[in-house]
Amino acid sequence: MPRRPRNYLPGQPYHIVQRGNNREPCFRARTDFMAYLELWRAKSAWYGVDVHAFCLMPNHIHFIVTSAEADGISNTMKTVGSRYAAYFNRRYQRTGTLWEGRHRSSLIDSDNYLLTCYRYVELNPVRAAIVTLPGDYEWSSFHFNTDARPSWLEPHRVFTALGRDPATRVEHYLTLIAEPLSAAERELIRTAAYYSQPVGDDAFRERLATRFGLKPGYLKRGRPPNSH
Repeated sequence: MPRRPRNYLPGQPYHIVQRGNNREPCFRARTDFMAYLELWRAKSAWYGVDVHAFCLMPNHIHFIVTSAEADGISNTMKTVGSRYAAYFNRRYQRTGTLWEGRHRSSLIDSDNYLLTCYRYVELNPVRAAIVTLPGDYEWSSFHFNTDARPSWLEPHRVFTALGRDPATRVEHYLTLIAEPLSAAERELIRTAAYYSQPVGDDAFRERLATRFGLKPGYLKRGRPPNSH
């Protein structure tokens, strides 16, 4: 029996993570990154999902997204994941699953943690020692979020609140992303992603329980396996 798609709270931002099976590479060449992003650009628009930030690492992906529809994120992940897996298997003459199970998702406390999650996602290649500066990595949203020109990404309201005009927002964001994340911030986001729990404090989880009838979802004790 097929699994039911996960539904998400409409209008709320989520941090999405999906890894390659056995943490093996899911991108081997530049054309692979391009093919995956093109699928995301097309299918996110089709399913009404706003993409705010992303990073494609060699063996996993991060996205920060919002959807007006409860099933928009699930449908996008399912369609992009399956079509890209078919492309990848055909290109490299392989069989079997490409992804490590279902994607993980964390609802973000947008007022307090959204820009922290932006930084977490776009600084991934720096933490992994692939590059020295986030602008040196081609496959993240850093280039879109630090360019005042329009793109297929949709800035979140918290991001647009950084300045009255695009140039000012970019200036303020560059100052913000230059500040390294604290160990506590990294741990919170990494642990929330691993357990598919909200990114926020206990008061935020209590508000979710009261407003939406969700379980508070306190983070489990113990650290998840170290990852970027």
